Amino acid sequence: MTASASASTSTSTPRVPRFVGVFDPLAKRLLGAGVPLGPNALLTVRGRKSGLDRTTPVALVAIGGRRWLIGTFGETQWVRNLRAAGRASLAVRRNTEPVSVRELTSEQAAAFFRDELGPYVRRLLIGRWLLTRLGAAEILAEPSAAAKRHPVFEVRPA
Repeated sequence: MTASASASTSTSTPRVPRFVGVFDPLAKRLLGAGVPLGPNALLTVRGRKSGLDRTTPVALVAIGGRRWLIGTFGETQWVRNLRAAGRASLAVRRNTEPVSVRELTSEQAAAFFRDELGPYVRRLLIGRWLLTRLGAAEILAEPSAAAKRHPVFEVRPA
């Protein structure tokens, strides 16, 4: 195994692309105004330390009537907060709903990447390109390794 292959299968936190720091504040404003941005939604979750509500843009994956949130960049603050709170609110096109979440085990996340997300993304015109730009191409190439680095939460109405 090469050094780069070894690095892609480790459990280290994925690197956040630089454009995210520019895109997130813009996406937050646009989504808050009800502008549709693909599968993106606004997640509001109570901070685990501050107790204050924190809002961030996230990709809400909806397939076959079920919904998931994926920690594309690993153990981010919203992932830690959502894990601690177990509930949040999601805003999609000015419609806000309270939700509860269940984090998938590593095995369940790998199956989700392989059986649900992989086929879905491969059907999208820019699906592979987008995952690559987000630094998450391993979700398609190595679902089991990706499941150790990208937390997945199933979303349900609260």
